Amino acid sequence: MLDVIGYLRRLRLDDPGPPAADALTLIHRAHVERIAYNTVDIQLGRRTTVDPHLAAERIVATGRGGYCFHLNGALGVLLAALGYEVRQHRGGVWSQADEVPLRPFANHLALTVHGLPTDDNPDGVWFVDAGLGDALHEPVPLRPGQVRQGPFTYGLLASPTLAGGWRFQHDPAGSFVAMDFESSLASVDAFADSHAVLSTSPDSGFVRFLSVQRRDAGGVDKLLSCTLRRIEGARITECELRSGNEWFAALADVFGLTLDDVEPGEKAALWHRARTAQDEWQRSHDRD
Repeated sequence: MLDVIGYLRRLRLDDPGPPAADALTLIHRAHVERIAYNTVDIQLGRRTTVDPHLAAERIVATGRGGYCFHLNGALGVLLAALGYEVRQHRGGVWSQADEVPLRPFANHLALTVHGLPTDDNPDGVWFVDAGLGDALHEPVPLRPGQVRQGPFTYGLLASPTLAGGWRFQHDPAGSFVAMDFESSLASVDAFADSHAVLSTSPDSGFVRFLSVQRRDAGGVDKLLSCTLRRIEGARITECELRSGNEWFAALADVFGLTLDDVEPGEKAALWHRARTAQDEWQRSHDRD
């Protein structure tokens, strides 16, 4: 059974009240600010599933959710427990102009919330996504147009490739180009095979590199291996974390990942993997 009180405590929220657009925005902001997108468990070699209740339990217990399947899955069950009408959709994040969404498989779980009309959004349908890492800070009305959030501008339009689907266009400063998602509903099982590939394949970026991302009102914090970056639109600051102490301090202080459930030996191995990946990346770029 979902520990709603414990989940809200992790988000540092009191009772948000009955379903409403303002309350949905409050929950979404808190989720992306306080539950960082991360691949720590993959780097630790800990197997996870796409079961949203298990992801929610992990968030309550450790503050560490995972990546899109876990973050949006858990957020979806939290919102449903609070009385929201939540729907899941198969999505595809793509980074190159010639990529085709949902090929070879759905690599993203997208959410929509229904039944919350406002003056600005009379249809009452909202695109909700806490699993895109450096993207949305707040829900946006599911209708064509552009929206500005902090220093970033996003777009929503009908998907040119998925009949009846939608395309979310990221800001040019973002980590990907766009994400297309279907309008039809998807069950949790629809993401099991893709999660297995993304979390275990040696070719997966989630397996090769540690990635942590956290969105707030002013921008995005990112940690890729040992490179810590702050992006506020065109303003980007960056530093390399060269010691385990400062690396773990950044995980805790910037991203809220204290790793209290991780044994010292596991922490040492985690730091070693990050440092090795950073050094190998640097050597490859030096050769170029």
